[in-house]
Amino acid sequence: DGSGSTPVATPRPETILGDTAVCVNPEDPRFTQYVGREVRVPGTDRTCKVIADDYVQMDFGTGALKVTPAHDVNDYEIGKRHSLPLINILNKDATMNSNAGKYEGLDRYECRTRLWADLEAEGLALKVEQHQQRVPRSQRSGEVIEPLVSTQWFCQMDGMAAKGLDAVRGGQTKIIPQRFEKVRQTKIIPQ
Repeated sequence: DGSGSTPVATPRPETILGDTAVCVNPEDPRFTQYVGREVRVPGTDRTCKVIADDYVQMDFGTGALKVTPAHDVNDYEIGKRHSLPLINILNKDATMNSNAGKYEGLDRYECRTRLWADLEAEGLALKVEQHQQRVPRSQRSGEVIEPLVSTQWFCQMDGMAAKGLDAVRGGQTKIIPQRFEKVRQTKIIPQ
């Protein structure tokens, strides 16, 4: 109804575009009056509900957590508990997809910069603070790994593993360098 605001903090402002809730601790008196109400998701034409969950630490950040279930492991778990929708905002190449609205096609970092500038222009950006966090990176390329909900396939591999192991033992398949042959065998022998 426009009668207040709920400040949130994030090291990844571009993920605001995929938010499906704002979560507060059910014991936090600063926010209890907002639980169940709708808030506007900045940068979008959507609103989302304010929900209560014990996961939120009252003394961390603003005490209100933006929830992006499609792009954060912990938010995904909150989303499952509260039946929140998943809004994927990223393509696999880390550009923004059509769910990002006017930011579609931008690289995530360019989106971050532009969205922050838009938030500042609307008077919604409160401040910038340095915050140290662990960012997952690819072991090979060093690129940031963006959490992304995707379909996972699980297959029964015992038969195929045995055939592969037999091929190595019989000389039809060669492991290079040879020192990895033992490592490969220990990984595919059923325990």
